[in-house]
Amino acid sequence: MKVLTAAEMGEVDRLTTEAYLVPGILLMEQAAARTVEAAEKRFGSLSGKSALVVCGKGNNGGDGAAIARQLYLRGASVDVLLLGRIADSKGDARINFEIARQIAASAGREFRIVEIDSFEQFREHAASRPHDIFFDAIFGTGLARPAEGIFEQAIEFLNDCSRTSPVVSVDIPSGIASDSAELIGPAVRAHLTVTFTAPKVANVLPPAADHSGELVVGRIGSPDELINSSGSRLNLVEQDYVKRWLDASRRSPHANKGDAGKVLVVAGSRGKTGAACLVGEGAIRAGAGLVTIATPESSQPVVASSSLAECMTEPLEETASGSVAREALDRLIELAYERDVLAIGPGLGSSEESTQTLVHGAAINRQRPMVIDADGLNSLAPWADNLRGSADLPLILTPHPGEMARLTGKPIHFILQNRVEVARAFATTHSAIVVLKGSRTLIAAPDGEVYINPTGNAGMATGGTGDVLTGIIAGLLAQKTDDPLAATIAAVYLHGLAGDIAASRAGIRAMIASDISAHLGEAFARVGGSEEML
Repeated sequence: MKVLTAAEMGEVDRLTTEAYLVPGILLMEQAAARTVEAAEKRFGSLSGKSALVVCGKGNNGGDGAAIARQLYLRGASVDVLLLGRIADSKGDARINFEIARQIAASAGREFRIVEIDSFEQFREHAASRPHDIFFDAIFGTGLARPAEGIFEQAIEFLNDCSRTSPVVSVDIPSGIASDSAELIGPAVRAHLTVTFTAPKVANVLPPAADHSGELVVGRIGSPDELINSSGSRLNLVEQDYVKRWLDASRRSPHANKGDAGKVLVVAGSRGKTGAACLVGEGAIRAGAGLVTIATPESSQPVVASSSLAECMTEPLEETASGSVAREALDRLIELAYERDVLAIGPGLGSSEESTQTLVHGAAINRQRPMVIDADGLNSLAPWADNLRGSADLPLILTPHPGEMARLTGKPIHFILQNRVEVARAFATTHSAIVVLKGSRTLIAAPDGEVYINPTGNAGMATGGTGDVLTGIIAGLLAQKTDDPLAATIAAVYLHGLAGDIAASRAGIRAMIASDISAHLGEAFARVGGSEEML
């Protein structure tokens, strides 16, 4: 699903009206209908309830006036507080405010619209009767500076109300700049946000996205071709996308373990054998038919005796400190050639020049798709100009922000504030698939498209979860490697979904990385439907 900037959204609206002859007033009516439908789906019937709709004088406020009318027609008592004057509104918004005024003239206390000049007046009318639900229609996608004065006070009022009652934001929580993930000032904290046609940047990227609550995308009449041709290179991953990939990669009823793909994991070192085991478990739980963990000689017995009996092991020559030595490169290349995918990095250690040389040699001389994580990335930092991915031999990199900072040579605060741009630039420059981990993990493709993953939670902020992700990516790649980007997107989504399931069982604080692998089967079943289960 495309994610649009304010300018892109404005162009889609314009073309919907000019090229497809859908009048703006109809788009506003559809926006109101989708908002009320989503509110009732989330909070139950609003008939007999009391609603307060806070409006600005622009189009977002016009949506609010239409919402108020539809609430009234469904049996709710409605108060509309307009932060301004109807006479100052324009176009379709003005029409809806005038309709609201006409309804108020005959409806008495069941429907009221009040033009607000001061916060004292606002507070007086807001407190004139209790309200069961609140609608935020103050600002839309055009806000570019912090809310001030009565607008800031109204936002603070809605946030006070949100502690005890549901707040629904229209298109985007007021106070947020739609094109920025960063907060520019005070903003409404909504329980539900109904955005129209497509998500906006601030709906889906934190910290701004944290204010949206549950996000519902309401289709209001713009054709898909306008959205897809908007020029946006930012996308939100949907469950249906992952399901389609799973359907395309479903194994034959007569498959054998060789048909299901072979993964070589190069990971672990003295004292860090757990990382190797987590990668191996992630790969085999993802459905790979055969997984081999190649690890330093002294670590191999530890890995082999772990509870992960399904994985094979191979010893590699090691340094005096127990890391993989450069002398193991030929054996590593030989092992990788016999598999479908190579995953390298977790727990290897990166401080020794010998290991760094080995990782670089494995990447340069690879003959299979390669997933690089953790110490594998650190061994390659700063990234060499001659190390590039290709369609036949893709490179999938899975850095967290600190590793991305080392790869690019940029400060970590810059990485955190420019995640989309940094991931896209690195992916396009080096023809790699970049999985920039974090809250709302990003997947950047070599063609400049960036995909935002919506699954996952704070319980995954624990050691080893990235190792599991590396294994899942490698496991899915081994099963169907003709579309490595789609396999990577599916892996990130399923990893996060398994984490969400694990958190629902163990809780945010108590969950550990292996819980993600343990719940991966349920994640497959939720996405893939009954055919993932017998």
